[in-house]
This record gives sequence, C-alpha cells and structure tokens, in this order.
Amino acid sequence: MSGPILLVNPNKVHPPIAPYALDVLTTALEDAGFEVEVLDLTFRRDDWKTCLHEYFAERSPMLVGVTVRNTDTVYAFEQRPFVGEHREIITEIRRLTDAPVVGGGIGFSTMPFALVEYFGIDYGVKGPGEKILCELAVAIAEGRDTSAIPGLIRNTENGAVRTPPAFLTVRHGETQQADPTGRFEPRVWQVDRLSVYRRRSGVPNRVDNLQYYRRGGLGSILTKNGCAYRCSHCVEPDAKGTRYGQRELASVVDEMESLAAQGILDQHTTDSEFNLSVVHAKNLLREIVRRRHADPENPLNSLRLWVYCQPSPFDEEFADLLAAAGCRGVNVGSDHIRPEVLSGWKVTEKGGTYYTFADTERLVRLCHERGILTMVEALFGMPGETPETVRACVDAFMALDATVTGFSLGLRLFPYTPMGMDLAEQCAGERTVPGLQSNTADGPIVLKPLRMCASPAEYERQFMFDEHGNFRLVCYFSPDLLPDPARATDPEERWHGAVTDLWALIDPADHHRVMLPTVEGMSEHDNNYADNPFLTSLGGLGYTGAFWSHWRGREEIMRRARESAEAAGQSSHLPTPV
Repeated sequence: MSGPILLVNPNKVHPPIAPYALDVLTTALEDAGFEVEVLDLTFRRDDWKTCLHEYFAERSPMLVGVTVRNTDTVYAFEQRPFVGEHREIITEIRRLTDAPVVGGGIGFSTMPFALVEYFGIDYGVKGPGEKILCELAVAIAEGRDTSAIPGLIRNTENGAVRTPPAFLTVRHGETQQADPTGRFEPRVWQVDRLSVYRRRSGVPNRVDNLQYYRRGGLGSILTKNGCAYRCSHCVEPDAKGTRYGQRELASVVDEMESLAAQGILDQHTTDSEFNLSVVHAKNLLREIVRRRHADPENPLNSLRLWVYCQPSPFDEEFADLLAAAGCRGVNVGSDHIRPEVLSGWKVTEKGGTYYTFADTERLVRLCHERGILTMVEALFGMPGETPETVRACVDAFMALDATVTGFSLGLRLFPYTPMGMDLAEQCAGERTVPGLQSNTADGPIVLKPLRMCASPAEYERQFMFDEHGNFRLVCYFSPDLLPDPARATDPEERWHGAVTDLWALIDPADHHRVMLPTVEGMSEHDNNYADNPFLTSLGGLGYTGAFWSHWRGREEIMRRARESAEAAGQSSHLPTPV
C-alpha cells in the first residue's frame, strides 16, 4: 500500500492540550521512512466533519491512527464521557476511507480491548505506541500478516485479542511471561528513548505546538515513561508500564531547547511524577543548568519549568536544581495526611507507603524558600474516609499555606487500577459494594472480576457501560461520608452533602487559595479542567504557565475576560459573580 499515514486528534476539550503523542509517533514514523500527516480536530471542533471531508477528498492514507487522551473527565461529580464523541468521529473516518484504523493513547490504554470493539477499529495499542505503530505500518506497506506483531491488539471475528511479546525483561536480566491482556507489564521495550521528538509550530499537517501554547499556556515535555509504584487508584503503572523507560538526557533537553526557541517558554513535565527516579531527574536538571550557564543566548535561559511531584524523594539538592533550572511551580499529589488512610493506597510496588505528611511540609518549605510556587492536592473519599479524617486533612493542608490547595472528592474507577480490580473481586458478579456509584446507574453496580468474564473487553466495558450499552461511569465514594452509610448502595444516592460539608470547613477568607469540588449551581469555580470558564479565560487573555498559578487572581481575570468579550461585541459565556 502507498499513501501517507494519518494521525488524528479527536479531542474537543478546551483549554486545548497539545497531543504530544502525535509528535512522538510522527518522529518515529518519519525516522522509519514514512510520510506522516496530522489532522487535529481540537481547533475544528465545531466543524470537524467538514475538516474530515476536506482531507479525505484530497488524500488516501494507508493507515489512520487515532489518539484517545481521556475517556472522560475523570471527575466524579460530572461523569462526562468523551468516547461517544470519539466513536462518532471514527465512524465518519471509516465511512470516508478503507484504510485500517488503529487506536492508542493513555486514555485508550485504560480499557483498550473494550475500546477496540466499541470504536469498531482494526487495531489498538496499549501503552507507548511508537515502536508497535512502526511495525504495523511496515507490515501494512508490505502486505504482510499483522498477527505476529508483539503488543498489537487486533479486532478479530472472536473479538479483540493481543499478541503478547515472547517474554518481558523485568529487572537485572530476569524475564517473565507476558499476560495476554498486557496487565502491569514493563513497557520499556515499547519506548523510543533515544530520539529527539520533533516538536513543530506553524507547519501544515503537523501539531501546532505554539498555537496550543498560546491557547492553553503550557508546552509538554516527557523525561521518562512508566511508573514503578503501585498506588491503588492510579492507571499509569498499568497503562504506561511498571518500569521507567528513561529517555536520553541530551535528547530531552534538546527537545526543551527547541520548544523554547519556538517561543514555548512554559513547559510542564508529563511524567507520571517527575521526582520518582530522582537521580535521572536531577541529572536532567543539571544538563539544563549547564546549558543555561554555557550560553547566555540559549533559549533555555528563558525557560519556566512546571513539574508534577510526589512528596518524596525531595531534598535540598533537588530543590536547588529546580530553582537553578528555572522551575516556577511544583504540583504535589500528597493526597492525604492520615497514615491509616494512605496505607495500602499510596504505595510502592511492594505495598509500602513511601512518604509521610512531614515530607509534604518539607517540600512546600523548600520550594517557598526558593521562590517556587506550590500546589498541594488532596483526594477525599477513598475507603476509610470519614468526616473526621476529612477535617484533619483540611486543617493540615491549609496550615501549609501552599500557593494553592486543591481538594477533590470521589474517585473514578478504571479496570486495571488495583482498587478497581479489588472491588470487582469483592463484587464477584453477585453483589454490590457500598461506595460504588454512578450518576446514570439504574440499579446497584455489580462488577465481575476478569477471571469471571468471557474476555478482557467484557471486563473493561463494565467500568464505562451498563449491561444495555448505556454510559455508566463507575466511581467510588466512601460510604462513611453519608449521613446514613446504609444508603450507599442506593443508585439514587448522591454525595452532594459531603461537598457542602467540605466547603463549610474552609474559612471564606481562604477561598481565594483553594480549589474545591462543586455540584451544579453551587459555585462558578470548580477544579474540573474540561471547558472550565476560568481556564478558557486565561488563554483568551494571554496568560501562560500552570493554570493554578493564576488561581488566586481568578475574580479579576474573569472580570477582564467578560469586559474583553463585551468590548468585542461577543457573548463571554462566563458566569457573573453573585
């Protein structure tokens, strides 16, 4: 077959987030000798059908790849799915071309078998896709059978099936047999760790990174893939891999320098957590500092770095290196303070907790001493959460005086998180578990573990759909947060009272520095990203950097956005404060 390989971004959510994966895949495919084109629907979300028709009227690709960054908002109080919109786009693509379609991306990787079947596509990839996609492209170009490609999921007459690699290297040369579903595998073999991913701006049929930066305020940078920890609520060790695929340091910094030269000065790490595998992180920062000092004209001297971190490891040397490299802010997922709540939740692969609240206190202090902003996040509603544990956590987090403190309530469950698997085992296909909840459930939620399902797709589907195929996103809230925990199995029950109780714990004088969950009509400000009025206002007014760094000034920013829209004779779509 001939023709280009087309990569499609179907994400319609704003503020826009650049589809970094498509730059990675474009780099790998170009290096393999293929012509690659990108069709980005984010900025054509209102006329995406026209965009598709215009492309396919002129071009006949040999293969179409679609990236799914998020299956839904992952926000327990909204429960808004995206995959229905994605299927509509993919269905239109299938109508316009006979080329095979392959799906991938971090969201896709949380339930790849179910989505291959739901989208009706030919192939899927769980985890990093650059090497597998190149093998698939070569096989299609040469007319060869694709069934032997390791890691590839194929849509067969018997449903979605995956070809596992022959064996996997775990550590120190040890090997293990691969699971047919690909659960909790080390995916280092899937990662291109040497290349400088090509990041472009203003180039036709490519990701326009500068446009994303101007509209969303950040560029993305990946220093390593995967996570060796096993936190019970996190999808990334399964979806990205259980070992770190560390990228070549020079390649990463070359990429950062390229982005900065294009004017993309605010760059945010997309690692699971930047400071896990801290030696690699420190060496990366040293290379940034070295280049800044070696050449005053190097664009890295204007770099504003933003990073995700865990409370530990984080020592003075690391803080000094962050400051020297131009770090402006650290977003730390501390989640809670109570050891009995964190135990078995935020854990290493062997099940031990790896930080205490004292580590969070130290991180905030070290950052503030160096002029680095901080956002500290708590997650309420996990098993064992009570009004008393919430109150203790709120008091401790507010005392930190971080730049911004974010409080979330409730958890979106996914098939291959340890917590999702455990709750499915507890249900055993026979009973519900108190705390399982969905806004669209018409009865108690009863999950089946993988061992009781006919296929991985059947197991995965139940976390997104009910038995009739209707959307039913499964979430969890601690039943002990309800006035009557016995009502936790009632599909009509809502945890709205817990939101009100949480707001009541915060002094109104501190609302400017806190992000809180909301229910409809409660507040114009919430901590949900998708189509958030405050966040879209930032891009419209030219703000850059992590959105939370502007949170304290949100009232003034939204006022300016309203005035700007009114002056232009447009509707601002922004709520007016009451």
